Amino acid sequence: MIDVTDHIRIPEAELEESFVLAGGPGGQNVNKVATAVELRFDVFNSPSLPEAVKMRMRAVAGRRLTVDGILVIQARRFRSQERNREDARERLAELIRQAARPARYRKPTKPSRAAKRRRMDEKRKRSTDKRLRSAPRGED
Repeated sequence: MIDVTDHIRIPEAELEESFVLAGGPGGQNVNKVATAVELRFDVFNSPSLPEAVKMRMRAVAGRRLTVDGILVIQARRFRSQERNREDARERLAELIRQAARPARYRKPTKPSRAAKRRRMDEKRKRSTDKRLRSAPRGED
C-alpha cells in the first residue's frame, strides 16, 4: 500500500512493475541484472483516485500518460533494482500529490493608475526618441 495523501492510498495490486536492463554505471553487473524499473499505473480505471484527481493527472503527467490512461514511469537512476523500485513509487506518489492539489484560482487584477501613467510616459518617450532619429521633413 502506497500512502500518497491522508485520503489517497494506492494498493500494490494496482501497480504493474517490469524490470529491464539499464545502461550507465554498474560495471559488468549492468549487462547481467535487470535493474531498471518500468512502473505502470492505470489512472483512469483506478478506484483509489477521485475523479477530480484523474482529470488533473492528464495535465500533470504529460507524455508519461498513454492514450489509454496508463501512467508509465521509468526509473533507472540507481544501480540496484530495489532503489529504482522505491524511486519509481515515490515519483508516482509525487505526481498524484501534485494532481490532488487543486489549481489556485487566479484573481483577475488591473494595473494601478501609477502603472498606467508610467507605461504611457514610456511610450511617449520612446515615440519622441524615434521621431528625432528620422530625417527632418520638408527640407530638400
